[in-house]
Amino acid sequence: MEVILITLAFVIFIIAATGIKIVRPWEKGLIERLGKYQRTADSGLTIIIPFLERLKKVDMREQVHDVPPQAVITKDNVVVEVDAVVYYEVTDPVKVTYNVANFYTAATKLAQTNLRNLVGDMALDESLTSREVINTQLRQILDDATDKWGVRVTRVELQRIEPPTDVTDAMHRQMKAERDRRAMILEAEGQKKSAILKAEGQAEAIKKVADADKYQKLTVAKGEAEAIETVYGAIHKGRPTNDLIAIKYLEALQKIADGKASKVFLPFEASGILGSIAGVGELLKEKLSSEKSEEKQS
Repeated sequence: MEVILITLAFVIFIIAATGIKIVRPWEKGLIERLGKYQRTADSGLTIIIPFLERLKKVDMREQVHDVPPQAVITKDNVVVEVDAVVYYEVTDPVKVTYNVANFYTAATKLAQTNLRNLVGDMALDESLTSREVINTQLRQILDDATDKWGVRVTRVELQRIEPPTDVTDAMHRQMKAERDRRAMILEAEGQKKSAILKAEGQAEAIKKVADADKYQKLTVAKGEAEAIETVYGAIHKGRPTNDLIAIKYLEALQKIADGKASKVFLPFEASGILGSIAGVGELLKEKLSSEKSEEKQS
């Protein structure tokens, strides 16, 4: 009798133990009684009625699933291979369990179909530069479609859009040609700026030389004018009887100065003029010395 009681107690203990369930922190427990949904159990210790109730656990963490690669024809009739990654999280464990038989398969097929539609409405260049647009639109479509399944699609990321090999080679050649064109333009602009700067430098140098030559000629002309004015004033100061005779005497003196004349005859009337010219010589000597000192200072 005692053996039967011990056996019965052991069996009852085993049956009672099967009714003790533990739900992890990231899970929700769905309790069914005789095949009908009864309640949702939170994380922790949960007790169910053995043989009458059953516990289903639903993972509430964010999940990630790959969308298998597929061939898509773009708007400009180029076949590209596209794949993506879908991130989602369960918001309602009851809907995701009872409203869809296999959420992963359903979400994958839905993503493939809509991805093919989105990429098919774009040209190849547009699809390659519009990843963010495709991600946003695809996430919105999947989120709206999976709302009745108790799932929220958090984001969608395109992994790759791969054109055919010949198209890729043509794109590489186009990119290289564009870079070569930019390099040639930059080189031409550099040569242009260099030529402009060189021409400006030459023009500035020519201007400086012309200004210096102009200044020299003006200085010489000014000195000669002052010398002539001084000589003329000195001659008149000596009161010559005839201006023409005085000028001729000056010309004769010039020939004497250049050293080529061996004999020069002067009339008696030149005595007064020579006295005047003696004073002129001193004035010219002082004038020349002052001009030389000015030139050294400049």
